[in-house]
Amino acid sequence: MAPRPLSAVVLAAGEGTRMRSSRPKPLHLLCGRAMLLYVLDALADCTVGRVVVVVGHGAERVTKKLQDEEPDLLLHFVEQHVQRGTGDAASVALTAFPDDVGEDDLDAVLVLPGDTPLLRPATVARLVDAHRASDAACTVLTAVLEDPTGYGRVVRGRDGRVARIVEQADATEEEAAITEVNTSIYCFRRSVLAPALRRLSPENAQGEYYLTDVVEVLHDAGYGVASVIADDPSETSGVNDRVQLAGAEAELRRRTNDAWLRQGVTMVDPTRTYIDATVELAPDVTLFPGTILQGRTVVAERAEIGSDTALVDCVVGADAILDKTVGRDAEVGAGARVGPFAVLQPGASVPPGAVTGPFYTAVGADDGADGTRG
Repeated sequence: MAPRPLSAVVLAAGEGTRMRSSRPKPLHLLCGRAMLLYVLDALADCTVGRVVVVVGHGAERVTKKLQDEEPDLLLHFVEQHVQRGTGDAASVALTAFPDDVGEDDLDAVLVLPGDTPLLRPATVARLVDAHRASDAACTVLTAVLEDPTGYGRVVRGRDGRVARIVEQADATEEEAAITEVNTSIYCFRRSVLAPALRRLSPENAQGEYYLTDVVEVLHDAGYGVASVIADDPSETSGVNDRVQLAGAEAELRRRTNDAWLRQGVTMVDPTRTYIDATVELAPDVTLFPGTILQGRTVVAERAEIGSDTALVDCVVGADAILDKTVGRDAEVGAGARVGPFAVLQPGASVPPGAVTGPFYTAVGADDGADGTRG
C-alpha cells in the first residue's frame, strides 16, 4: 500500500525581537548551522511530499540561506508580508498547495514552528503515526511541564480529548494552573484545515489569528482532536532569546559529540570539545580538551587535535598532530607535526611529514616566498 500523502509547513516568519539582532531569527547559528535547518532535519523519519516554509522578516536572506546551504532540499517558500499571527501564517502557507484535496480525505499536513531546533525526527514520526491511526481531524503534540509559564494550556473535555488551547494571556486562573502545554506542533487532516482557518478571529489579548484556536473550532464542529505527549519536553522548547539559544546550542553540541564518540572518535573531555555539525571526522581521531572545530573542517584517521586548537574550514591529514594551533582555510599534510602556538593563515599548506617548532606561522602561497615563516 502506498504511503498516505503527507506535507509539512514550517512557520518561520517571525521577527524574533527578543533576540535583539539584525539577523533573522531562523538564521541564528547552532553548531555552525542555521536554526531552521534543524527543524527541517526533524522531518527525516517521515516521507514528506511537499515542504512549505513561511518566511517574513528577512525573507530574502532566509530563502537564500536555505537554498545555498541545502540545495538538495525541495522547499516551497511563501511570504507572510504582515505578521498577523500563526493562524494567518498557516493560511498563507496553504496558498502553496494545489486546490484539490485527495478523495479519500487522508492527506495530512504537519505544522511546525521554525524555532524548535531540538525536536527529534522520532518524535515527529510518532505524532504522524498517531494521527494516521486515529480518526482525528487534528493531533496535537503536547508536553507536561513543572513550570508552564508562557505556554498555551491544553484544556481537555469530559471525554479526555483536547477541547481547546488557551494562551496564557487569555487563561483563567484555573486554566493557568494546567501543566500540559501546547508545543505548537500539529498534524491536521488537510481537508478541514483551510475551512477551520477561515473561522478564526483576532479577538484575543494579542489581536492576532492564533493557529491554536483551530483546535477549538474543530472540536466545536464535532471533529475529534487527539494528542501525543512528548516523552522529553525539552526537545519541544522554542528559542526566543539568547539565553534559550545558548541552552539549545549546549544540547546540540552534546548530541554531536555523542554521535562522534559512537563512530570511533576519542574525546579526552567531551565537555570541553566543540564540534560544528558541519565538521567531518574519521575513526580513531583523538581530540584533546579545548579543541574547537568549525565550518567545513575535515580530519583524517588517527590525527590528534589539541589541546586548545581551533580550526575553521581546515583539512588535516591522517596521523597528523596539532598542538595549540589556530588555523583557517588551511591544510595540514599527513603525518605532519604542528605547534605548539602555531598559526595557519588562509591558504597555508603544511607539507606531509613536516615538523614545525613553537610559534610557527604558515601563510598562504601568495603571502610569502615559501609559504612559511617563524
